[in-house]
Amino acid sequence: MSLAAESHGFLSPTGVEIAFLLVGLVTFGAAIVTVTTRQLVHAALWLVVTLGGLAVEYLLLTAEFIAWVQVLIYVGSVVVLLLFGLMLTRAPIGRSPDADSGNRWAALTVALAAAAALVWVVVDAFRTTWIDLNGPAAGSTEATGASLFQNWVLPFEALSVLLLAALVGAIVLSRKAKADAATAPGTAPADRIPADGSDKEGAR
Repeated sequence: MSLAAESHGFLSPTGVEIAFLLVGLVTFGAAIVTVTTRQLVHAALWLVVTLGGLAVEYLLLTAEFIAWVQVLIYVGSVVVLLLFGLMLTRAPIGRSPDADSGNRWAALTVALAAAAALVWVVVDAFRTTWIDLNGPAAGSTEATGASLFQNWVLPFEALSVLLLAALVGAIVLSRKAKADAATAPGTAPADRIPADGSDKEGAR
């Protein structure tokens, strides 16, 4: 056990540990709101708060590189892509009954089981590992980048292709909805005026 573990125990937390706990509670609350709200735009915005809270947690654990990756990739790219997808598909801004599948209890059971398994794995793997929060940052950018592009490059590339396919699908659905609205029966002739604004029948 390191010197950091011997200097204080669980009954004498430091300021960093208290901040870590408070930020964790805020992040947990934002995550709960994200998966329980029926407004899609609000869910995306609360997801920003959740991911931002995780970035702060990484900063408190002296993992600056992972924190900035969290902000740039997830907050700056993934959430923005979700918002663009909502706009392109013209998702409802207010409450949407379609956003609730009715399987909340099954989803809650799976989420609790996954959370319990994740906590058990992390605690079992790092039971005797302590991080010196007052020491230098653990893990350099060089080592993290080498591990990322050697061992995890394929999952990252697969995720990028998946996000691109989702964006293309949103554009296709948006164009299909516009085409169906233009060819719907009972459309008034005034709604079929050419895009250039000319009215050939009126000119005659």
